[in-house]
Amino acid sequence: MNPPTPAAGPADPATRTPCVTMSVTIRCPVCGDPFAVAGRRRYCSNACRQAAWRLRRATPPQPASRLPKSVIVYQCPNCETRYLGEQHCPDCNTFCRRLGPGGPCPHCDEPITITDLTP
Repeated sequence: MNPPTPAAGPADPATRTPCVTMSVTIRCPVCGDPFAVAGRRRYCSNACRQAAWRLRRATPPQPASRLPKSVIVYQCPNCETRYLGEQHCPDCNTFCRRLGPGGPCPHCDEPITITDLTP
C-alpha cells in the first residue's frame, strides 16, 4: 500500500498563484496606449477619462428644423402669382402665403410645390 500523498495547499509554493498580478497592463479604451493597472482605473490619464465622459454624453447633430427660404414656394393672395423664395409680391405690394417646399417646373420654369407633383 502506498503512503498518502500530501494535498497541495497554501504551503505548497508550486501551486500557489497570486490573487493580484501587479505587472498587468491593459490598453486605454480612448487612445489605445498600454498602461499599468492600478485599482479600478480604466483610463491611462485624466484627459482620456474626461474625453470618454464627453463621448458618452455627446448629443447627435440635430437635423435642420426648417428648410431654407430659397426652396419654399409662395403665392400672392391677390394676383395668385407664385414665387420661389420670395415672400413679397412686387406687383400687389402684399405678403404672399406659404404653399410649401418646391422648385421650378422642368417644363415651364414656373414654381411648383412637391404636393402639386404627388397625387
